[in-house]
Order: sequence, then C-alpha cells, then structure tokens
Amino acid sequence: MSLLRDRDFLLLFVGQAVSRFGDGLYTAATAWLAWSLTKDPTAVAVVSVAAFAPAFLATFVSASYADRYDRRKLMIATDLARVAVVAVAAVLLSLGLLNLPLLVVTTALLALIGAPFAPARNAIVTQIVPADRLQQANGLLQVAFRAAFFVGPLMLAPLLAYGSMRAALVVNGLTFLGSAGAVAAIRVTRPVLAAGQVGLWADLAAGLRAVRAAPDVLVVIVTFVLALALTSGFLTVGLVAVVGQGGRYGLLLGVAGVAEVAGALLLAGLRMRRLALAAVLAWALLGIFRAPLGIVTSTTGAAVLLIATGLASALTDIPLIALVQQRIPSHHLAKALGLWEAGVAGALAVSPFVASTTIALTGVQDAFLLSGAALVVLAMSAALTLARMDRAQRPGQSRVGLSGPEAEQPAVAPESAR
Repeated sequence: MSLLRDRDFLLLFVGQAVSRFGDGLYTAATAWLAWSLTKDPTAVAVVSVAAFAPAFLATFVSASYADRYDRRKLMIATDLARVAVVAVAAVLLSLGLLNLPLLVVTTALLALIGAPFAPARNAIVTQIVPADRLQQANGLLQVAFRAAFFVGPLMLAPLLAYGSMRAALVVNGLTFLGSAGAVAAIRVTRPVLAAGQVGLWADLAAGLRAVRAAPDVLVVIVTFVLALALTSGFLTVGLVAVVGQGGRYGLLLGVAGVAEVAGALLLAGLRMRRLALAAVLAWALLGIFRAPLGIVTSTTGAAVLLIATGLASALTDIPLIALVQQRIPSHHLAKALGLWEAGVAGALAVSPFVASTTIALTGVQDAFLLSGAALVVLAMSAALTLARMDRAQRPGQSRVGLSGPEAEQPAVAPESAR
C-alpha cells in the first residue's frame, strides 16, 4: 500500500497498532484480574461496564478539546496520562493492595482519560492524508486496530506463564509510551481554527448543528449505534449458548476476528463512491448471515457464517469514518467522531443485556433470527431514508455518500462554519 510509504501515516499506523495491542492485552488482563480476585462472574461484568460507561458519558464532550486545541498534543498527553494510571495499578498489584473496587476505579479512570483519544486520532487523519485517499487510510488503520487488538489477549497467557500480571501491566504501559512516541514524531500542520475563543458548551452545540446539517452522516451514525446494540452481544453471549464449549467458542471468535481484519484489508484497496449507502446496507448483509447462527450444528457451518459477518463488519465502519471525515468541517470533526464513539460505547454496554434477555424470552434459535431480521429491517429503513434525502436534494447535486471532491465541501449552516 502506497500510503504506508508516507512517513507520517506510517508513524500513525504503527503507533496505533501498538496502542491497540495494549488495549487488547489490558482488556483481557482486567477481566482475568477481576476473576482471580473474586472468582465471581459478576465482578468481571462490573469491570467490563467500567471500561465502557465513562467513554459513553465523556467522549463527545472531551472530543471538543480535540477540535479546539492541538490534536497531536492531546493524543500525546492522553497516552502519557494512561501510562501513569497503569503504573499506579502495577504498583498497587505489587504491594498486594489492588482489590476489586480499586480495579474498577482504575479501569474507569483509564477509559475516562482515553475518551478524547479515538476522536482526535480519526480526525488527525485528515491532516495527514489527502481527501481522495481517506477510505484507503481508514481501511489500513482498521487492519492495524483489529489485528493488534485481536493479538493482545493472546499474549496474556505467555506473559502470565513466563512472567506475572504485573509484567502484563508493564507491557501495557510500554504500548502507551510507544504510541506517544510515534505521535510525537508525526509532522502535522494544525488546522485553522475558528476565530475567537469558543466555550465548551457553545462548541458542542455548534458541533451538533454541523452533524444535523449533514443528515446523511446522522442517519449512518444512528444506524450504526442501533445495529451494534442489536448484534454485539450475540457474538459473545449468544455464541456461547450456541457452541456450549470453550474451545469451539474461542476458535470461532478467532475466526470472526481474522475475517474482520481481512475485510478491512480488502476495503483498503477498494474505492466506494456511495459511502453512506454502503455503510448502512452492510448491516443488512451482516444480518442475513447472522440470523442462521442459532440453528447451525457444526463448527464449520458456524465458521463460514462468522467469516461472512466478519467481512461485512469491516464494511460498516470504514465507509462511516471516511464519510464523516469528508462531510463535517475540520473544526467540528472530532466532535462528530466523538458522538459516534460515545454511541458505540453505549451500544457495547447494553448489547449483552439485549442478547441475554432476547435469548431468555425466545430461545437461542429464535433470538438469532430476530436479531438478523431486525438488522435487515433497520438497514433497509436507513437506505430508504438516504434515498429520500437524495431525491429531495435534486435537481441540485446529490451529496449523499459522495467520496469525490464535491463531498469535501461541508454542508453546514453559515453560522456553524464561522
């Protein structure tokens, strides 16, 4: 990929792959720590909620700072602050003082500090990569994110076997240092910001107006969040109920993860013009292949379906990110991406309860069928909404899902652009 020959993009690619590896390792490590401290599955769930709830509450608000200040410096500061938190956790563990409440607080604090990082990272891509290569850039970054996050949990076992949990935390801290170093080496020109000092709440209100002024972006974000709430829990809670065996469960999760990486790599080499439509219809494709998972009886059959859903999963977010990057003005970009990230965190927090409740009421087979059908209906409704928007904008130039130069002109109200 030619983009990887660009020094600044390569630094972002490598740095964020290292960071996501640490995220994956830390996610597995905290779950295991919660279990080893209490031997209570509820404790694992509490720690998992602590990892998502702060992001849901703080990401959109904190993303305002990524739009009003230097995104690169904010990313570096965030990484260094996370190093400090992980270091404190490692010291508490060494002293035998790390209990469940402190683990929950540490996990929540790490999530809270990291809230502005992802919006700033996705927004800074537009300062490094030309507009016509955003989809390729996002595809490559998603390859790095998904592959590294997938590998992270796999490293927990050898670290525990040949070291200790403290060693796992130290490695996690080093990944944040590596990310900070890579970002610090990037040469990026700070975008021109709006004149005058803008307060936090005024900036957030202007960001919401910018998103509302790009209704195709709003449709795609809402569709993504609702669809994730309907599906994510079924890949964990539901799949456990289907396979009923730990070894098969781990294998199938691995298959799904590899398929997502392959899908992201494939999309990095393609060029799509109707980004909004592709992003919402991908959920219909995912629903079609997700629905039969409850009735498969063989590992091979489940693996085939998960490969298909993994490929479709890559198609749901890569076009979305590129669409937001193209359609939202630079000085509101991190907030728009933060709105999406906050929605994702909220969806991930509630999705396991949606899945478990549906399975309890209808059984595994019907629950998967209902989830798949709901995805198809949601995706088709979003596609029809986009089509109506497209017709309403005629006879002028349609803007929905464009990826060419015309999409670079932000459709925002004049007061939002000033």
